[in-house]
Amino acid sequence: MLPDLPSLKDIVARHGLTPQRALGQHFLFDTNITDRIAAAAGDVVSAPVYEVGPGPGGLTRSLLSAGARKLVVVENDGRCIAALEELSKAFPGRMRILNADAMVVNEAQYASPGTKIVANLPYNISTPLLLKWLKDIKRFASLTLMFQKEVALRLVATPSTPDYSRLSVMTQWVCDVQRLFDVQPGSFVPAPKVTSSVVQLVPRAEPQAPARRELLEKVVASAFGQRRKMLRQSLRTLNVDADQMLATAAVNPTARGEELTVVQFCALARTYQSMVGGRF
Repeated sequence: MLPDLPSLKDIVARHGLTPQRALGQHFLFDTNITDRIAAAAGDVVSAPVYEVGPGPGGLTRSLLSAGARKLVVVENDGRCIAALEELSKAFPGRMRILNADAMVVNEAQYASPGTKIVANLPYNISTPLLLKWLKDIKRFASLTLMFQKEVALRLVATPSTPDYSRLSVMTQWVCDVQRLFDVQPGSFVPAPKVTSSVVQLVPRAEPQAPARRELLEKVVASAFGQRRKMLRQSLRTLNVDADQMLATAAVNPTARGEELTVVQFCALARTYQSMVGGRF
């Protein structure tokens, strides 16, 4: 039996939780959407779950109702903590609340291996948070996350398409990525100016191809930093012989960064490493 909870709107009104633009807050009241996100995450009964930016607890309720028994929520806005504590009392022993900035939290302390991240991410930190998690991606079983649609499109983009970017390469290098469904602005309070999308990332057993992360990041940044230039020009910012680097990696020097596959970027990163002796 689930506890008889007051409506989320009642909780928000009672605690005076006006969404703060500076925190990227858009509260999600539509339980059909939050339930759908929780269901998309799969088994949350046996797997630990880690949620960032719960706000007053809309998605948190859906996760608990879906059976989550080891749920850690990270909320930077101290105003929301009292509302989350009410929810924790309604589901005793199943929820831990961290009043903290998710960008500085060490997930290794709170997310055991096999944890599922499920979150309606604050827009203003969604990409930096994802890049942070990618560095320890094998810790997680899956990440079911809501982004602005434009970010979601970059996550799933393929080479030679307008949305293909540094984010596409670094994410797809270590994850299989799928865009699940869109969420319209009217589902939020206040309504954002953009459509959102729920994306699921499942870590690969191994990256698509070998490469040192920091060197791959540097090569990809150089290639996309001057997106319309040929690689023999854009890669000169790496301070190595770009023509030699491209020839060794068997990459067309007249290609542009947006045309390369993840595997080709990894070949460039390995060649770059051989040329600089591992320094960066």
